[in-house]
Amino acid sequence: MGLQAERTALAWRRTALAMAVAAVGAGRLAVPVLGAVALAIAALGLFQALLVSEASRRRYWIVHKSLTTQGNLAAVRLAGAPIAGLACSGVLVGLLALAFVLAA
Repeated sequence: MGLQAERTALAWRRTALAMAVAAVGAGRLAVPVLGAVALAIAALGLFQALLVSEASRRRYWIVHKSLTTQGNLAAVRLAGAPIAGLACSGVLVGLLALAFVLAA
């Protein structure tokens, strides 16, 4: 069966960790310009990182269970949903960065 599911789960964990670090760093840098709004945005980013981490953990167990019991990925659905969510958050972060640059 291979270790593809484990490698994918680790990649999503790294992504969630990078999102958390970026949220904290961006919040820290934006506080002088945006004030409390920057802290709220950083908290939202941390919450999103937590959601990504939890979704990757759940997805790993679904994939693992499907592979070990059925030998295929028939039980896995909505494969593009986490990627679409991450893409939407990337667009949102880009728009917030643009607003930060234009406000300064």
